[in-house]
Amino acid sequence: MNASLPLFVGLVFLLLPSGVRSAPTAAAAPRPNIAVILVDDMGFSDIGCYGGEIPTPHLDQLAARGLRFTQFYNTGRCCPTRASLLTGLYPHQAGVGHMVTDRQQPGYRGNLSDRCVTIAEVLSAAGYRTAMAGKWHVTRYTEPASEAEKANWPRQRGFEHYFGVIKGTANYFRPDSLTRENDPITPPAEGFYTTDAFVDNALQFIDDGDRSKPFFLYLAFNAPHFPLMAPAEEIARFRGKYRVGWDKLRAQRHARQIELGLVDKAWPLAPRPPEVKAWDSLTPVEQDRFDHIMAIYAAVVAHMDTAVGRFVDGLRQRGVLENTLILFLSDNGGNAEAGPDGRCVGQHPGSEDSRVFCGQSWATLENTPFRRYKHFNHEGGIATPLIVHWPARIARGGQFRTQPGHLIDIMATCVDVAGAAYPKEFRGQAIPPMEGRSLLPAFENKPIQRDALFWEHEGNAAVRVGDWKLVRLGRDGPWELYDLKSDRTEQRNRAAAQPKRVQELAAKWEAWAERAQVKPYPAGDPTDTGVPKKGKKKRAVK
Repeated sequence: MNASLPLFVGLVFLLLPSGVRSAPTAAAAPRPNIAVILVDDMGFSDIGCYGGEIPTPHLDQLAARGLRFTQFYNTGRCCPTRASLLTGLYPHQAGVGHMVTDRQQPGYRGNLSDRCVTIAEVLSAAGYRTAMAGKWHVTRYTEPASEAEKANWPRQRGFEHYFGVIKGTANYFRPDSLTRENDPITPPAEGFYTTDAFVDNALQFIDDGDRSKPFFLYLAFNAPHFPLMAPAEEIARFRGKYRVGWDKLRAQRHARQIELGLVDKAWPLAPRPPEVKAWDSLTPVEQDRFDHIMAIYAAVVAHMDTAVGRFVDGLRQRGVLENTLILFLSDNGGNAEAGPDGRCVGQHPGSEDSRVFCGQSWATLENTPFRRYKHFNHEGGIATPLIVHWPARIARGGQFRTQPGHLIDIMATCVDVAGAAYPKEFRGQAIPPMEGRSLLPAFENKPIQRDALFWEHEGNAAVRVGDWKLVRLGRDGPWELYDLKSDRTEQRNRAAAQPKRVQELAAKWEAWAERAQVKPYPAGDPTDTGVPKKGKKKRAVK
């Protein structure tokens, strides 16, 4: 697992009352290492420091020593989120407005555009070493991969080293698109698990190479994406713990979120959707099946937390944790694909030969206290935890940051802390300016100055200006209007009472959609949620 990536040394700051340290002059301050950790299909409330009951002590410790953002957003789906995170653009501008199929419109080509730059490309030019371990999923993939597809693999988009899976869905024990650098490889027959292998390689990348330079590392777990898999003994730890059911667990998570100060007690818990049955109405056999499904999910999340802890300990042992900015977040909300019943196929659920999806019922718990799921632009689809850990700059941990932020801000933040220059042109192509804003002011609990945040996926759409959010279901759905300051769980639609505000926000969204390559829309049905509709056969999607 040899590769190349350096270590870096500490940074000295003066303490400010806000709990954030102020750097000395740029000439004297060494630049920080940066590690972006992305998890896959994890809901807003799953980890302990965001109200969950799944044991995540290592992430909780990062939060206790760092910052937690309460209003940070992704794009509601895996491929668009990765494209947006990597480029600092809205996903359609990067060519990945839907998934990795070519839908014959500029915003939907299913390949990372050559008219954008990645964080790795920008930081490489600024003297950073760059590496990635984990799930890529921003290019079309066939077996064997064509040279055109490889043009958008990590090594061709700014990463000096790469180990991971190119495709979207991976078997945790036997992934079929496993790649080292530019070469597909076969995992060993025994002892392989993606979550652990990604961390092993990330630490190896840090150990090798020119240690006089700072590093940028992108660690993208496939956990806890379906098909859910974990070691049998870890699943066994959680068996029986979910027989209390989603109704009581949602209430418990919501109460913890209020106690933590994460959510306002004035925001009611979103009601259980009509498609999801009351837990007490299920038979004991049904309850046991659902308990088994969630035990597997919990084992996957807990194993991921242990891996994050091992990664952080590795940084500490190497003497670089103090001056490493760590950003931890999820690519979308909890996943309702496979519908209310979920899926649990295989003689040994959770093994490499099984097929397990949480489904809509447990996704309703995962997204507590919000409405809806992955694919959608209501808060349950797009709200993510964001943990920020940077001991050299954040002096007093455990604080919340309520400033709204978005994936587009990750590029701007990296450029800011690295002292890098974002280009106007790259490889002969004009590059759109960054859409995001640096999060550094928010680290100091100052506002982030911006006009609006925007979303679109499969016709679902939203725009947020200040505390007001306009959101709809599908291209033809009516706009709904919510005051997120008083109603973050989107229970009181204000559209009828404020038609002028609806009109203004809708016009703002339309102008953005034209500018950001959301339009023209691709042909065909834009809806691919995996949640069954009345009269239609349910389907599972990546």
